[in-house]
Amino acid sequence: MTESTIHPRRGDIECWLTDMDGVLVHENRAIPGAAELLRHWRDEELPYLVLTNNSIFTARDLSARLTASGIEVPEERIWTSALATAAFLKQQKPRGSAFVIGEAGILTALHEAGYVMTESNPDFVVVGETRNYSFEAITKAIRLIIGGARFISTNPDATGPSAEGPLPATGAINALITEATGKLPYIVGKPNPMMFRSALNRIGAHSENTAMIGDRMDTDIVAGMEAGLHTVLVMTGISDRAEIERFPFRPDEVLPSVADLLASS
Repeated sequence: MTESTIHPRRGDIECWLTDMDGVLVHENRAIPGAAELLRHWRDEELPYLVLTNNSIFTARDLSARLTASGIEVPEERIWTSALATAAFLKQQKPRGSAFVIGEAGILTALHEAGYVMTESNPDFVVVGETRNYSFEAITKAIRLIIGGARFISTNPDATGPSAEGPLPATGAINALITEATGKLPYIVGKPNPMMFRSALNRIGAHSENTAMIGDRMDTDIVAGMEAGLHTVLVMTGISDRAEIERFPFRPDEVLPSVADLLASS
């Protein structure tokens, strides 16, 4: 095994990426130890980013929501699938155009990346998360993709949580459009390692000294592993011990919660 293929060890970690829901907060309440861990990173001047596949909200919105939960995270320390998608499209086609299904998070990110929103011959159709999916908008997206627009999506999550139970999410709409067009989307968010690489670029970090904390084997851990990061699975969200056994790969560490990272730092 060459040096470049060895994942960093905890003692080598100088930068941190962490998922948000299930790691720092659960149902809009701070997970014990999360605020203290973030404070420790700030005090030690360790570069970090909070990652989320949520493309509904802007980083400013999410910063305010975390503050209300008792966790202080400046907006510049939040990296969403919407921001990653906008960065990817800016690199692919600067000053391009897009037809977007989504809300403020993806629309704001694309505007700030220099994109024009249009329904007339866009370069891309971009599907993000929204709570107001429109049959008319989905129909328009299908016709534009058939007409040659490239199909991009912020994330693959088929469902999202709510107090009443699961909600159809971006991945479900992706599947509907794929069935109608025969085209698969290019998905920028987790588990695409591209989201992690763009996050590393954002804070000037390198995989050799960066760790990823997550609560899902199928997104956080696999993408972190493929990006060459030290991976830490916490048990405060989706995964449990039985879930780990379903996968042919393993995280570098499995901990009860982020509080255990603080205790061992």
